[in-house]
Amino acid sequence: MKFSTNKNLSTNTISTKKIISSVALAIGLSLTVSQSVGAADNIRFGTEPTYPPFEFLDDNNQMTGFDIELAKAICADIQANCEFKNQAFDSLIPGLKFKRFDAVISGMDITPARLEHVDFSAPYYENSAVFITAKAKNLKNIADLSGKVIGTQNGSTHQAYMINKLESNGVKIRTYDSYLNALLDLKNGRTAAVFADTAVAREWLAKPSNVDFVITGAEIKDPDYFGIGMGIAVRKNDGLKAKFDASLAKLKTNGVYQKLFTKYFQAK
Repeated sequence: MKFSTNKNLSTNTISTKKIISSVALAIGLSLTVSQSVGAADNIRFGTEPTYPPFEFLDDNNQMTGFDIELAKAICADIQANCEFKNQAFDSLIPGLKFKRFDAVISGMDITPARLEHVDFSAPYYENSAVFITAKAKNLKNIADLSGKVIGTQNGSTHQAYMINKLESNGVKIRTYDSYLNALLDLKNGRTAAVFADTAVAREWLAKPSNVDFVITGAEIKDPDYFGIGMGIAVRKNDGLKAKFDASLAKLKTNGVYQKLFTKYFQAK
């Protein structure tokens, strides 16, 4: 009788363990699925917020700008959460490739060189570039910049353009970690010009404190550097590209994109 009781206890214990194990497995699978869904619903964007009107810090030290609001609109459309990580511009693509974030939205031009490393969404902004100079210098065109120091951001298409197109003509390139620092040196007379996106230049020139500066020469729209437009970078063969493309098309149709475009580029 004692033996029979122990046997029943042993059987019951094994059955109980099986039940507990099954429940634990089910919970574990459920948690795994939940974590996977949660991860998929959270998109981490890398950006460098010193580039108004595309991305910058507001008076409360919060990231804002055309790119930031556009990314939030995309996330709302695809029912995802947005997270923004501040990163130096020249390390955005390496950071993306090493999975420090899931996408890059930072006034980044779509170029053949970058497409070798990452994929891009459809263009969301048509781009061009200009030189900013001091009125007092009386510089009329690009030829007048020969032999002079021009500031731009390190790792940018503007830097690549000057290296490949202008350096042989005597232009001296000085790179900065941000365009704000490049423009500060221009104001202090340490450089003759700054080469930047047209929208960024116009945003800066519109401030009363910068009335002594102008755009020199015509807009540059070389397709190898600026002509394709700006896009959202993602890792190669990432499903986010298709989601971003579909959402951008929708936002351009339903008026959300135009509202943001008017706010940042036409309402000034």
